[in-house]
Amino acid sequence: MAQTNPNINDNRPVIRQLDDTAINRIAAGEVVERPASAVKELVENALDAGADRVAIDIADGGKTLIRVTDNGCGIAGRDLSLALSRHATSKIDGSDLLNIHTFGFRGEALPSLGAVGRLTITSRIEGEEAASIHVAGGSMEAIKPAALRSGTVVELRDLFFATPARLKFMRTDRAEGQAITDTVKRLAMAEPAVAFTLRDVSGGGPGRAVFRVDRENGDLFDALHNRLARILGGEFAENALRIDATREGIRLYGYAALPTYSRGAAVAQYLFVNGRPVRDKMLTGALRAAYFDFLSRDRHPAAALFVECDPTLVDVNVHPAKSEVRFRDPGIARGLIVSALRHALAEAGHRASSTVATATLGAMRPEPIPSNPARVYQMDRTLPAARQVAYQAQESGFAELSRDYSGRVVEPVGDPEVHEPTEDLPLGAARGQVHENYIIAQTANGMVIVDQHAAHERLVYEKLKRQMAENGVAAQALLIPEIVELSEVDCARLLAVADDLARFGLTLEPFGGGAIAVRETPAVLGEVNARAMVLDILDELADQGESQAVQARIEAILSRVACHGSVRSGRRMRAEEMNALLREMEATPHSGQCNHGRPTYVELKLSDIERLFGRS
Repeated sequence: MAQTNPNINDNRPVIRQLDDTAINRIAAGEVVERPASAVKELVENALDAGADRVAIDIADGGKTLIRVTDNGCGIAGRDLSLALSRHATSKIDGSDLLNIHTFGFRGEALPSLGAVGRLTITSRIEGEEAASIHVAGGSMEAIKPAALRSGTVVELRDLFFATPARLKFMRTDRAEGQAITDTVKRLAMAEPAVAFTLRDVSGGGPGRAVFRVDRENGDLFDALHNRLARILGGEFAENALRIDATREGIRLYGYAALPTYSRGAAVAQYLFVNGRPVRDKMLTGALRAAYFDFLSRDRHPAAALFVECDPTLVDVNVHPAKSEVRFRDPGIARGLIVSALRHALAEAGHRASSTVATATLGAMRPEPIPSNPARVYQMDRTLPAARQVAYQAQESGFAELSRDYSGRVVEPVGDPEVHEPTEDLPLGAARGQVHENYIIAQTANGMVIVDQHAAHERLVYEKLKRQMAENGVAAQALLIPEIVELSEVDCARLLAVADDLARFGLTLEPFGGGAIAVRETPAVLGEVNARAMVLDILDELADQGESQAVQARIEAILSRVACHGSVRSGRRMRAEEMNALLREMEATPHSGQCNHGRPTYVELKLSDIERLFGRS
């Protein structure tokens, strides 16, 4: 009698082929995470169709309605059912998945949306009648005639009705609506020649316009500058530096804000690769590295940067949502971003953001006018104390009164012509010093207030950095090399950047297995915990793909040295010293902000000052 093998289970799993509806619903979970994802896919289809006007209507945060109308080339009626088939696309022929020139190419968005919602597509191409098709929960109806002048209208209702579990993960209508707005704004930044309109039609009726921009005219930079001004605000456009650089077939262009126009979070960083909005860790790391020496850790730069290159140099097929990319040579792209931004910041010289002056003017308030119409001005009063001060001023001169205050008026030294405000002196000529810390300078069209300690600290810091770049970082050899045990993966990761670390005085060598030997450390750091430093570097490499731990520590030392070696607050400066400081600021890059990213001076235009006093 045959014995039953106890190791064989009659309930073993059976391999089966999933039907198209289930496949599309699974794909929808990757392509369409939320209503904003659906808007992104549909708007990108409109842009691929050559549309220069795109209108988006949403209701209830996109949960109940998303309608995208464009004036693109349209879809032939006979191809509508094919357009809703999985992996059907007009963007590529499948022969070369690296040479991609369009936003879409996977052929998954429309069938995925039709599988989880109620999707209707109405379209017309030139020379033919309009047609419409409807699909709900993966069930497709027959193609019908429709009325449409041109272009395409895609209407998606009841998103995720076929997968109710997904609805539980949706956020509030307001949050989803904000995510859609952010998505449309990013797409609008990349396409200045396209007009966008976003309306919220919740509750029926014409709704309200949430976002609208008309198409921009002019060359690339003029159109982009105007579009960014409309989306990010006039302050960003006013304080942004033009970026345009090319290296080995990769071009970087766009606008990056001055360090003094920074944000408390990384919410104003917009990166694009071949016109596609991306959230790439390598690109954001390069942006942070470019501003590394100008901002404190709790401040973040603002920028809108566009990377253009041959499609074969970048892989956009990394993720179904196409929000991540992979460069063939990421080092070239990263180096281009860092060098281009630092060059632009250096060319900005002593320039500080205009928002500093705006905040200063906002802090100034004229004395409120009393409601009593019978005003009594100070000059009309005959108080004994006022008369005594006036007599004292007449008898002894106003110079004697300055001993009790910190404000001093300085006289020009030498040729007075040198100290008159001219166009060649952007920071003007020193006219006084208040509180033994702030220099008052007169410019051709206003005045400048300089923080003498912060400004000189930056000047000394830049001088120390130049000396370090010219002479290198001195290294101190350890009497006994410190051996740090690591995994083989971590060891290989460290040794891959050993040459870069050696430039900053940290010398690492392999010690067999997963161990490394620390032979030298930067002399300027004094006694250091080599193991802790190595582990910090590894953490940065794992998180960001690069490490600035050693450079950060060295520059922190230089910053402290600069602080102690700079003009102290409370020191009275002679006129020639103040003017020499102003001239050096004008000639030194990055002098518009201190070592911590704060402004070193405030510039007030004469028109703004006159407006404060009601003279305008």
